[in-house]
Amino acid sequence: MGRIAGRFARIEPRRRVRSLILGLLSDLPRKNCWTIAEWADEKTPVGMQHLLGRAKWDADQVRDDVRDYVVEHLHDDQAVLVVDETGDVKKGTATVGVQRQYTGTAGRIENAQVAVYLVYAGQRGHAAVDRELYVPRSWTADPDRRRAAGLDQENAFATEPELAARMVTRFLDAGHRAAWVAGDEVYGGNPTLRSTLETRGTGYVLAVARSHEVTTSAGKFRGDTLVKKLPRRAWQKLSAGAGAKGHRSYDWAVIDLTDPRPGTHQLLIRRNRSTGELAYYRCFSPGQVPLATLARVAGSRWRVEEFFQAGKGLAALDQHQVRRYPSWSRWVTLAMLAHAFLAVVRADEHTRAPTPDGLIPLTCNEIRRLFIALVVRPVLDPAHLLGWSLWRRRHQAQSQASHYRRQAAQE
Repeated sequence: MGRIAGRFARIEPRRRVRSLILGLLSDLPRKNCWTIAEWADEKTPVGMQHLLGRAKWDADQVRDDVRDYVVEHLHDDQAVLVVDETGDVKKGTATVGVQRQYTGTAGRIENAQVAVYLVYAGQRGHAAVDRELYVPRSWTADPDRRRAAGLDQENAFATEPELAARMVTRFLDAGHRAAWVAGDEVYGGNPTLRSTLETRGTGYVLAVARSHEVTTSAGKFRGDTLVKKLPRRAWQKLSAGAGAKGHRSYDWAVIDLTDPRPGTHQLLIRRNRSTGELAYYRCFSPGQVPLATLARVAGSRWRVEEFFQAGKGLAALDQHQVRRYPSWSRWVTLAMLAHAFLAVVRADEHTRAPTPDGLIPLTCNEIRRLFIALVVRPVLDPAHLLGWSLWRRRHQAQSQASHYRRQAAQE
């Protein structure tokens, strides 16, 4: 909290943002301005709503503080920046960025809001360092809708790979370094993103479709055509990283590509040892690197999935009930900070205190539980609970009466 305190000119929002972050880390079953305000011993949610909507502070500056905090504590010379998008299913059409679109969260086309995140993944741990909301053309092309959602001219339409390039560039321009960037087919199939990374001298291992065409010394081929030409000796069994049930071992092969630009360009192929399923990756590195390094970077992509699971489950990344862009950016930035705190405590604890025999190392989930239960759990008196019960019922009665009046006027 000391890192971001200077971003708030007044003491009231400075204190309230601390309460909000602790509320995000709490064991509340559902986290929004109402539940967190009650948990924080406030009389109404007005203060929390004001913090997210109207208070004077810059969420992008706090985002930069989160980025610096993560890199400082989880620093790794061979860190991987993992980029991926996640969707939050929403109702209605007023929430910024919402439209019917595919989201992996639901596994189908849903009314959803999609955001792209950049995760810093090193040996000590991983945490998100940046975020961008994907704003569809249905929003950017409608001036009234943009204005109502608090979108300015800087929020012009951008594809997900363009948002990824923007975040990686911002990370590097801040003076930080990452050896690699990883992502799925949405990003690997975009030549502009690959060119941007090559220009910055940043290596990448980006997934591509099997139909992706590459150029070798023998000509131009699809990835699934090239793999049939590989001899048996080209495959090596390597681990893509340690999982909860052991090492994730696959068979790997790499093919050198012909490219006039500097650096080493390759096509990496991963084969599942049980099913034979194949995955393809477009790779670049400023110099030659061993196959084991490419396999490690490809395996790092799953760190972003772990962040989505922990960020949503432990820090309420997806539980925001806000409609305008400024409020969205504030909520997700504070949720990123809450998760980063857990990741840093976990990394420091693993370094400082060896795990006793018979126990697994402390997880973010267990750290969150202990921190809230032992350090910050507020004790609520019955009068406070009854006061909130009355406030909720009064507010709901006013909302119900307003809906009935609106319906009667329309009829």
